[in-house]
Amino acid sequence: MNTEFFAAWIEEITSAVRAGRDHLTELDAAIGDADHGTNLDRGFTAVGEALAAAPPGTPGALLVLTGTTLIRKVGGASGPLYGTAFREMGKAFGEATEISAAELSAGVDAALAGVRRLGSAAEGDKTMVDALAPAAAALSRAVRDGLKPEEALEAAATAAAEGARATVPLQARKGRASYLGQRSVGHEDPGAASTALVFGALRAAASR
Repeated sequence: MNTEFFAAWIEEITSAVRAGRDHLTELDAAIGDADHGTNLDRGFTAVGEALAAAPPGTPGALLVLTGTTLIRKVGGASGPLYGTAFREMGKAFGEATEISAAELSAGVDAALAGVRRLGSAAEGDKTMVDALAPAAAALSRAVRDGLKPEEALEAAATAAAEGARATVPLQARKGRASYLGQRSVGHEDPGAASTALVFGALRAAASR
């Protein structure tokens, strides 16, 4: 997986976020600030502009620039959280020009660690971690079992989607949604839902 692959991933995320913007905002309206979809759409549009203005030469540099742009352009908690995730993944890749499935898995693990560190969230708290952690575990397991990269990414995307759906019956323990207490139950977490879109986009980039 080279720089072009990761650029394709960002393009797929941008398209998925734009298509899902209203749905993400509706989810956020129920338990948040009603701006998650619009914020991410604005952020990834800015990422596309930044990458076009100064195309990075390595996957790591591309993801670090993606993360930095999201931190600068996206308001609320999602900018710092997504920005940290992409920056940590990019830093894990270093200066490599080709990324193996195992290195991708390590990068996703680094992204998860960064998000956990910043948000102090664990699985079950009804946050993006509830989609990101299962995706990281599924990807690691698939790589360990010797699955083809496409199969590994399929497993990660499926786990992220299942993790997002599993937030519906949870009571939020972190973020703005936690202020609602029991009223947060019955709603899918918007951050987990957008994380599922990100991993769905990774699967789509692999099938280009």
